[in-house]
Parts: sequence; structure tokens; C-alpha cells
Amino acid sequence: MLTAVISALVLTVTGLGWHSVDQLVSGIERIGNLGLGGDKADGATDILMVGIDSRTDAHGNSLTSRELAMLHAGDDGEGGLNTDTIVLIRVPNNGSSATAISIPRDSYVDIPGLGMGKINSAYGVTKATTQQKLMDKGTDPVEADRQSTAAGRQALVKTVANLTGITVDHYAEVGLVGFVLLTDSVGGVEVCLNNPVDEPLSGADFPAGEQKLAGAQALSFVRQRHELPRGDLDRIVRQQVYMAQLVHQVLSARTLTSPSRLKDLSDAVGRTVVLDDGWDVLSFLHELQDLSGGQVKFETIPVKDLNGWTENGESVVRVDPAAVHRYVAKAVGGDDAPSKGGVDPSTVTADVYNASGTAGLAAQAAQALAAKGFRTGTVDNWIGGPIQSSRVLAASGGDARARAVAQALGGLPVMAESGLPEGAVRVVLATDYAGPGSATGSATFDFSGSSTTATPVPPAPPIDAGTNGPKCVN
Repeated sequence: MLTAVISALVLTVTGLGWHSVDQLVSGIERIGNLGLGGDKADGATDILMVGIDSRTDAHGNSLTSRELAMLHAGDDGEGGLNTDTIVLIRVPNNGSSATAISIPRDSYVDIPGLGMGKINSAYGVTKATTQQKLMDKGTDPVEADRQSTAAGRQALVKTVANLTGITVDHYAEVGLVGFVLLTDSVGGVEVCLNNPVDEPLSGADFPAGEQKLAGAQALSFVRQRHELPRGDLDRIVRQQVYMAQLVHQVLSARTLTSPSRLKDLSDAVGRTVVLDDGWDVLSFLHELQDLSGGQVKFETIPVKDLNGWTENGESVVRVDPAAVHRYVAKAVGGDDAPSKGGVDPSTVTADVYNASGTAGLAAQAAQALAAKGFRTGTVDNWIGGPIQSSRVLAASGGDARARAVAQALGGLPVMAESGLPEGAVRVVLATDYAGPGSATGSATFDFSGSSTTATPVPPAPPIDAGTNGPKCVN
């Protein structure tokens, strides 16, 4: 969602000159005290971009009744300051590429000061809790609102950093109405649907095939999650293809060279966008002059269980922080440091065998490995001799690949097996197995919601902004 802002700004660099860019960014609301990294010591600028489910604009002014109706903002009974879209964008110091990593809004994570909760509640719940404490102390309501809002943003920044292993350098935020205004300012964006949709909660009512959507329509398109095969993951894919197509259209067609378009964009940005006060946007845009649409790719963190439930009966998306760290490190071109010995899971193929007598155990463990980025080969029942304890077999007990697999399955022992070729990894699961994929281990995903054992949700292929025409999606 917020990539539209950066994309538009990048275009003005090439199409309108720096005076126009200065005009565009001068009216943006600025905020401080966010606990940001603010440097490039890790070789890149890391930007947390947030789409916020707010009923006010960037300056705290309430939206009109017409705008609220247009937004379908109450489709899930949610309001306040839940973060509807969370995207971490990494831009290397040379400005030659960008990777945008989406985080499902219902990801169940550790929120500083609150404990486990949905990541989209980090901002709003922290703000509400902090505001109440300040009011109880007699703090002026305006000051209490200011301080608590800062605390909410800080909590979200810390939560994302802890989940991904990436220090956030800059922060950008836009409300729902901003998405509508920004979309209209570029004349709408083309999308493509595999099938027609008619879902009244979000207002999504579209035919199949390619079509151009104006602002309010586009918001319905990216907010729909009911009646989608993969729920929120399909919604994220919609957001990604929409952002990719928006970037592509803006950067390739020079749509914002029109003075009237620039004014519309400036008005939209000034009313709805919030940036951290330490971000020198003009200097940053100088670094992005070589950025092209094909060098912006979109990813999504791996999901362990899309239909997870807490002990209190709350529906959540379960994620494995260690797996997320590995995935993000790989997605942004870094080392796979969290895995044992620095092994890249995508280079490891493991055969998985069931020696437990529990039907489906090998398949479930293999799915858990796949969700963590490993490849799986043979998945079958064990036909060798009796196995009393689960293990990972390799040519050598010190094999780094085997140890990475063993760690991913909950710390199984690695044993040398004569006759296995170098690099081969064989998992044998006995009745003692309690790791990922077992009845007592980590669940993965169930599309029907009728089983307690989930199946994996492998990350979708990366989406880039260099394709010709919109990518068709659910």
C-alpha cells in the first residue's frame, strides 16, 4: 500500500525535477521518538511501511461520513489503530534494488510490554494501554494522546525488528483514505482476477480478467479476505500485485509528469502520510535514481499455521521467528545465520521416513521442513529394522546439512550411517518424535479448519514490478 508513496516520489525524480519533489514532501506530517536504527551500518536502508486502519487523517482530523462509507472500514468490526498492512522494505545503499516483505496482520508474535498477541494489535493496544495509564496519572488528554501514539508506534517497530531480525531505520504510515487518494492521483491501477468476486463486507464486486480500478474500488480489492481460498495470504498477494503494478505503471509510463496529477498526489500525501522526522527524503531519493520497476520484488514471511488458535480461542496466524529470520536474511541477500553452521535450507534435500506406526507422520514432518525452506525427497514408511528413537542420519555425524535438519525438527540427534553418500540426509521418526508436524509439536496449516493437524503454507513466488501487465490472482 505505502509503496505507492515511494514509487511516486521516485518518478518525480526522473520526470519533474527536485523542486517538484521538495513540494511533494514538504507537507508530510513528521514524527519522532520511534526508537529507529537510523543508520546504514548493515548495508541498506530498512523502511517499515504501515497501512493503518484509522478513522482520522495524518493530522488527527476525523474522516467525513462519506469517506468512512467509501472505505468499508468496519467490515471486520475493527477500528482504532490496527495496522491493516505491514511491509518491511530493504533498499541497499546503492539504491539499485528493493525488497518488500509483507507480514500477515494476524501473525501471533511477542509484543514488547504486552506478551504474545497479533502483530496488528501492537500499535493500537499499546497506545490504548499507555494512554489509560497516563490519564490515570492526570496527564493532559492531548499530551496523553501524543505520548501514547508514540508508544504504539515504538511497539510496532520493535515487534517487527524482533520478528524479522532487521533493524528498522525509517518509518512511513498512511491511513485507509490515503490509499484511495493516492490511487486516484495516478488515474487508477490495472489489476487482474482469476475469477469474479462479490463480497459485500469489503465492497469487492469485480468481474474476472483485467480491469482498471479507481481508489475506492482498489481499496476493496486489497482489503478482501473473506471468501478467498487462502484468506489473509491471498489478500497479501493482492496487495503485492497491486503495489507491483502501481510501481510499474508509475515508473514506466511517467504518469505523474502532469502538473494536475502532481497536485493531486501532493494533496494526498500531505493529508494522509506520516514519516519519521529523521528521514532526509530528498537525499534518499537521490540514491534511488537508478531504481527500476523490475528491481522491486515482493515477498511474504513463511507461515506455520494460518488457522491457528490460542488457548483463549482467538484465531491467529502462527509463525516461527527462527524460520522468519532465515527467510528474511535470504530474501534480502544476507547470510542464513540462524541455521546451524550457516546452512541455506534451500540447498538441503532430506528424505523422511516414518518408523512410528502413526499414519502420516513422515508427511507432516516433511511439510514442516518445507515450510522452513528445506527440500524434501523420498517421504515414506520405514522398511528397515526397528527404530526406538528418532534420528537424522548422514555420512558423518558432523554433517552441517544434517545438523540443520535436526535443529529444524526440534533438536534430533545426528548419527553417522555407513553407506550413505556424502551430503545425503535421512530423517527417521520413531514413536518418541514430538517435533514440528507431530501431534504435540508445531502445527502447520489446514485450509478446511476441520483438522487439528495443519498443512504447510509455503511462501508464494516473489512478485516483481517489472512485468508487463497485471498478474492475475485470486
